[in-house]
Order: sequence, then structure tokens, then C-alpha cells
Amino acid sequence: MNIYIGNLPYRTSDEELADMFRPHGEVSSAKIIMDRMSGRSKGFGFVEMPDDAAGQAAIEALDGQEVGGRALKVNEARPREDRPRR
Repeated sequence: MNIYIGNLPYRTSDEELADMFRPHGEVSSAKIIMDRMSGRSKGFGFVEMPDDAAGQAAIEALDGQEVGGRALKVNEARPREDRPRR
């Protein structure tokens, strides 16, 4: 299951993101999305969990949880839409 995590504190690392989800099951990958120009976090990321049941449990447990003074927005990631090139 691919999980979207929004409203992350900008200082969150990939490893810290993975650590948030590990109590709920195995984490295949965790990635904070970075701005290409500045190299800083965009405040959201994605976590992949191989077990859908564990992924759903993590979503229910972490959605709305406060981290670094910010309430996380956690849900199943939607497939990326094709957008026209700029």
C-alpha cells in the first residue's frame, strides 16, 4: 500500500517518517518530497507498506496525530495523474 502523508514538519527526515510507521508494520520505503530548486522539504511524503491491513491500521492511527506542532494528514495515495509538461 502506498500512503500519502501531508502537513509534515519541514525538518522531518526519511528515516523519521519510516519510524512513525514501523510500529504498525513493515515499511518498504519512506520518502520526503523535496523542492528541486531549494533542496528543502515540501512538507509531504510517501510511505510504502507491503501489507494492506497494516497500512490501513497506520492510516487510522496516524491521521490527525500532531507531530512537531502540525496535525498530519494521512491517507492512501492516489495514482499520479499525467500532467502536461511545462
